[in-house]
This record gives sequence, structure tokens and C-alpha cells, in this order.
Amino acid sequence: MAEQQFKRNTAYKFRVGDILIGKPIMNTGTGSQGQERFAFLELGDKKIVRVNVIGNVVDKYESMGETKYISFTIDDGSGQIRVKIFGDDTGKYMGFVQGQTVVVIGVLRYWNNEIYISPEIIKETSPKYLLIRKLETEKDKAVSQNQFPMGKEQIVAISDQILNMIKESEPEGGVETEKIILKLQNFSPAIINKEIQRLLEEGIVFEPRPGKIRYLG
Repeated sequence: MAEQQFKRNTAYKFRVGDILIGKPIMNTGTGSQGQERFAFLELGDKKIVRVNVIGNVVDKYESMGETKYISFTIDDGSGQIRVKIFGDDTGKYMGFVQGQTVVVIGVLRYWNNEIYISPEIIKETSPKYLLIRKLETEKDKAVSQNQFPMGKEQIVAISDQILNMIKESEPEGGVETEKIILKLQNFSPAIINKEIQRLLEEGIVFEPRPGKIRYLG
């Protein structure tokens, strides 16, 4: 008889803010003493059990008494979430400290109205990957927005915000495209780049060098 293989849930790449807006789904009566037990996080059409997040460690708590416990709070600019480790596993993660940028892969848990991560892997990484993860996750949002096109009023509002940022940056000699994307986090990079390209084609702005935009008028 062939050995049954265990299928591990996908570790979805998310920003913390995306996780925090998800809806915890509970299984009634399957926990100890008939209590509700967390099943998965509902986010759009996805049922999330495992996640892969990147963030800065902004707080750490340790308790190495009879009950061993470590808690990290990580922040990626979109929100904060706690990573909790219990028992003998705490020894693997004691070396991580406040100020580090880390990748956390683990299982979502829900307790006392708080969603948190029980880690399988924590490793240090470069802070530049915070922006890379933002761009990765925005690609999915861009696809969704392309499937449901934005209205004319929304497009005009985005264009106005971009143009205002460019005009205000003139005393500094222009603004980087990356800075515009980071400032307008409610919109996907794909939509922002499309509007900047339109402004370039219409001769309203120009590029003194690649990636930097100035107002021409």
C-alpha cells in the first residue's frame, strides 16, 4: 500500500494589512470542551491557513520561566501582527532582536480576538525586501482592478494626486516614481505607472532621468 502523503497548505505571500482585514472562520464544537476552533482566514476567494510575511521587529517579549514563551511584533508599514512561540521551540528564535527585518513563514492562529502567526521559519533578510513584497502583492491587486475597471472619476482623482506630488516636488528638482508609489499605497503600481506614462505622453511632465519625474506644464 502506498504511503499516504501529507499535503501542506500553501504559504501565501501577504502584507500584514491584508491579513488584518481577513475574516477568521471558526469550526464550531471541534475544539477542547466543545469550544470553537479556528479553521482558516477568509480573504476574498482564498482560504488562508499558512502565510509568508516580511516585516521589521518592533517589539519583543520573552518569558523563560516555567512556561517558556517569546512574542515578536512585526510591522511592514501596512500593519502590525504578533508572532508567538511556546515551549521548547523558543530556543530556536531567541537570537532575533528588535530592529531586524525578518521573513516569517508560519500558520495563522486566532485566540482572544487576535490573529497571530505560529512560525515554522523565521530568518533575517534585507530591508529592501519590504518594498519588493509590496510590489509583489500589488501585482495581484492590479489584476483584480483590471478585471473590474475603475471609473472615470477615480482615474481623474489618481491623476490629480500624482500631478500634485510632481508639482510640489519642483523645489527639489522632481520626484522619484518609487516615492509616488509608496505615497499612494491605496492604488496599484501598475495604475500609477500607467497614469505617469499618460502625463509624459501629453507633455505635462518629463523625465530628466529614468525614474524621476518633473513638471513641464
